[in-house]
Amino acid sequence: MKFYRKFWKLGNPEVNTDVFDINKNGELVVKEGNYQYNLLDLTRKFGTSLEVVFPFVVERRLQALIDTFGRVIKSYRYRGKFFYHYPMKVNQNKEFVLPIISEGGNLEVTSANELWLVKRLWEQGQFNNKIRVICNGPKTNYYLSLITELRDKGLQITPIIEDMHEVSAINGFKGDIGIRLDPGVKIHAHWDKKVTRFGLTAKEILSLGRIRNLKLLHYHMSTQIEYQEDMIAPLKKAMDVYVKLHRQNPNLDMINIGGGFPVPHEKKPLFSVESVVKRVVRTIQKSSDRAGVPHPDILCEWGSYVVSPAQITIYRVLNAKHIEKAVAKKWYVIDGSFMNDLKDTWAIHQKWHVVPVNHLDAKKLTRTWLAGLSCDSDDKYTAGGNYILLPRLEDLENGDQQFIAILDTGAYQDALASHHCLLSSPTKLIIQNGVITVARKRETAEEVGKMFGW
Repeated sequence: MKFYRKFWKLGNPEVNTDVFDINKNGELVVKEGNYQYNLLDLTRKFGTSLEVVFPFVVERRLQALIDTFGRVIKSYRYRGKFFYHYPMKVNQNKEFVLPIISEGGNLEVTSANELWLVKRLWEQGQFNNKIRVICNGPKTNYYLSLITELRDKGLQITPIIEDMHEVSAINGFKGDIGIRLDPGVKIHAHWDKKVTRFGLTAKEILSLGRIRNLKLLHYHMSTQIEYQEDMIAPLKKAMDVYVKLHRQNPNLDMINIGGGFPVPHEKKPLFSVESVVKRVVRTIQKSSDRAGVPHPDILCEWGSYVVSPAQITIYRVLNAKHIEKAVAKKWYVIDGSFMNDLKDTWAIHQKWHVVPVNHLDAKKLTRTWLAGLSCDSDDKYTAGGNYILLPRLEDLENGDQQFIAILDTGAYQDALASHHCLLSSPTKLIIQNGVITVARKRETAEEVGKMFGW
């Protein structure tokens, strides 16, 4: 089984598969301490399509990130603190948010509705008054009223000025505020936009002079940043602005480097967290020391990095269809929809790591493309025009079925999910401490129809 484990890239922390393994029957399993979960057994019991969430993965990854920053800060004798803020837009499900809070994470919201969820958690006593909340995104009147309400109730909440219009809108806020910088630095990433509508230029920010209660300078570049240097170049620009802004606003003592740390979806090792953290801390330290300003507290919002590996999506292969004149030999039609369940496949051509749930030890594989269950020609996954190696259906014993798992689906996919062709959403399971909980049943035709007024 050692060969197959290596072939399918399982049990490798560098590519986020450390919790996955293969058993003696060639089946995919997940390990949590002394607990082991057989994913084939889950498909037989709960059916497919199926989402499986592992909150313990979220907890482990966040704690490792906090520990890394803490260790580097201590070794460099850096005099600021580190705070992790989870961007709720990445995945608003409570199975992701609550583990973040339990492990010492803070929150970042981008809409009034996300802040309403925070209000509900706050009123239910789900977290203590040490929690910090950052408010990004365009500020409607309702959004601003919620920010003020929660501030008055004692929550540590910081609205971020996103554009010049919000300068006056937030001016009367009786609490700490932040401002967002557009560094104007070219990087390589999924959302590498030539022009962004978010943030202010350095010139605009510095022209404001003294800003009442300014506490935080924030910037955010993209998601899935491709190169380590692209994590650092915007930070250098931001620190230049931070130093000048601090001279105008002595209360400024925090810098938020945003998100963007990549997930190795293709299971090729990327630059390490520790190497980036060292460069981040050292860059801020050098800029501060050179300018003679105190070391600021460091905030980050690496959401996908923390939560993507905590969910997988499982499908059953319904049938195969021969492909003429292509790098792949067969279409494998699955009992779910990429356009519905894994929207990034269609929206940004996301590449996923696909592994069999059973027959991981198959001697013969075939080059496949995957087709979703809708009637749409875009409902497919072709690995960017390459192919996916999967067991041959013709080798299965009579009545046997082939299941496949798509890894790292914990970020964005639920929030972006739809009901194209009125297809049902997958069943969702939560697995933690040996307990399996059904968080969402597969919708019936009647339940989906009601969403559209029938």
